[in-house]
Amino acid sequence: MLNKIFSYFSKDIGIDLGTANTLVYVRGRGIVINEPSVVAVNQKTGQIVAIGTEAKRMVGRTPAQIVATRPLVAGVVSDFEVTEEMLKYFIRKVHDRTSAFFARPRVVIGIPSGVTEVEKRAVEDAARNAGAREVYLVEEPMAAAVGVRLPVQEAIGSLIVDIGGGTTDIAVISLGGIVVSKNLKVAGDKFNEDIIRFARDEFKLLLGERTAEDIKIAIGSAHELPEPLEAMMRGRDLVTGLPKEIAVDDVDIRRAMRHSINVLVNAIKATVEETPPELVADVMHRGIVLVGGGSLLKGLDRLISEETHIPVRVAEDSLTAVVRGTGIILEDVDALREVLVNTDYEKVPS
Repeated sequence: MLNKIFSYFSKDIGIDLGTANTLVYVRGRGIVINEPSVVAVNQKTGQIVAIGTEAKRMVGRTPAQIVATRPLVAGVVSDFEVTEEMLKYFIRKVHDRTSAFFARPRVVIGIPSGVTEVEKRAVEDAARNAGAREVYLVEEPMAAAVGVRLPVQEAIGSLIVDIGGGTTDIAVISLGGIVVSKNLKVAGDKFNEDIIRFARDEFKLLLGERTAEDIKIAIGSAHELPEPLEAMMRGRDLVTGLPKEIAVDDVDIRRAMRHSINVLVNAIKATVEETPPELVADVMHRGIVLVGGGSLLKGLDRLISEETHIPVRVAEDSLTAVVRGTGIILEDVDALREVLVNTDYEKVPS
């Protein structure tokens, strides 16, 4: 009886629980939430002050007792209670006030490939405690492949690279499973850190994380550009302590990120080397597909193509590929059950 009440009031949702951003898909409505995975906590009282977009605005602008943190590090739950509260916030947000009390949705959540059983259980438990009736986990590269309509259930090899905020997932998929995969801690956040380190070492300039990200988006690139780009780098002079700004160009930022980009490209090459020959032939014919926010780095597709000798394309609307994949799985869980992570799912008693 309870399950019937819950299913009547609940909206089934798919969640891309990312290090940088959380996206939520509601069955029948599409993507309804795209907010930063940031929670502002008052450390004196332990109370949560803000979640999502509102909390992101507070980064670097709060009094000492209020700390804006990311409860997920490298796509893995690092603070269980805060992650649970963040999930509760998103689940309630997609339900109106009338149904919020009874909201016990079925939830499909994307997780990085290669996470441990303990880490999988942490995500599942956080979702259940946040009010989910049933929880299904799917590895993010698999969800992304489903989201961009690759033939994941056929005997055809597909290579997908999901470059997120905290992690990069590289996976070769065939017959509903991941044949070869690699998970790197080199992704968008690492590129930001590289820019911050470069500014400190080269110019004795202290940059904020948001400033570094803005510069990466504006002029960051992995390959030489047809036309040079410039931006102003603004921060605090580490010598005088006063504000300072310096003009930098795409060559500077490319140099700053060079090592991390090389690590990423080498991991893709290593994945291709470990792939069975028949599937390599499929990948060479079909190409490599890039998804995630990091795939939008200028010239990255061109660099990977030159290094691997395989065609590379950036998927349309690559930022939402994973959450769209969770939505497609939600629409027909039974038909796509083989792509899910094997876990013993417990159901709420009726």
